[in-house]
Amino acid sequence: MTEPEFLTLPDLASRAMAGGVVSADDEFFAEKENLILPSEPVFDPALFGHKGKVYDGWETRRRRSPGEDAAIVRLGVPGVVRGVVVDTAFFRGNFPPQVAVDGAWIDGYPGADELPGAHWRPLVPAAAAQGDTRNRYEVSDPVAVTHVRLRIIPDGGVARLRVHGEPTPDPAFLRGTVDLAAAENGGRVVDCSDLFYSSPSNIIAPGRSRVMGEGWENARRRDGGNDHVTVGLAGQGTVDHVEIDTSYYIGNAPGMASLRGIARADDLEHPDRWVDLVPRTPLQPDCRHRFLVGPGSGSRPGDESGAAEPVRFVRLDVFPDGGIARLRVHGRLSSEALVLFAARVARARHAQARHTGLMHS
Repeated sequence: MTEPEFLTLPDLASRAMAGGVVSADDEFFAEKENLILPSEPVFDPALFGHKGKVYDGWETRRRRSPGEDAAIVRLGVPGVVRGVVVDTAFFRGNFPPQVAVDGAWIDGYPGADELPGAHWRPLVPAAAAQGDTRNRYEVSDPVAVTHVRLRIIPDGGVARLRVHGEPTPDPAFLRGTVDLAAAENGGRVVDCSDLFYSSPSNIIAPGRSRVMGEGWENARRRDGGNDHVTVGLAGQGTVDHVEIDTSYYIGNAPGMASLRGIARADDLEHPDRWVDLVPRTPLQPDCRHRFLVGPGSGSRPGDESGAAEPVRFVRLDVFPDGGIARLRVHGRLSSEALVLFAARVARARHAQARHTGLMHS
């Protein structure tokens, strides 16, 4: 079975992206905060508490009156939601038969007492759900949101909520030097030669890795090639400095690495059009390497001007293979890229205001 494409997008709700569960109508059996844990749910059949079976998820009590239960999640990064996973792992006789997900753009940081008056747009209309299953739902709404509301109809348990989408951060925080590759700023892995041990998306995740498994590690190469990963940056920009971090990769760090950039997606398959940002250089194990992109870098071969060219994609090559914990590409977004981000935010605010007006009319 083919995996939905939206699963390649970051989980905007995850605790790893600074998401938070603002409120829940009921959490009698299992607490709401479990919904956004980045780890996979676990189950101990022998674990019971005073209130009953202990589950790694959010579980409400059995309803004896009409209605439904809901939990509201503040996304770690606002974004356009492309798909939702409502994971009912280990909830077999106590899962909700139906679920729904709504979204809203709410400026600022409203508390639980301020959210009942929010006006929600449907992202996933009420749909059937199965127990002990990753229930996947595609979303067609093109407008960014800051909060989502999970409704379980009428009650039950959900292990995890994954909200996959395209980050739409506030451009006010993208001025000056920022990490152009960071997932929270809109960076995304678009190509990778090998992901045998772990996902290449880990290298653009927030924060530093804490263990080897939180980076990107490929299989051992037995041919004459090398491994590589290509990242689409948040937008076109000029690169100031780069970090290639091999933390926790001690016996399996790459021997060398290089980083190149390209301005247009149409040129991704034309190696002669890429520019050098970090020429091929030796790497040390368990080390955060930092490289200035200065005179002579970021320019085409034969160009001695030293002027950095704007790039939209970067390709990290590791020789011949090995693990990378993090890749940071610090630079400045172009004015055109900032305008695009501002337009997305303005569209979301306008849609929310229009929806609110329709609700009041």
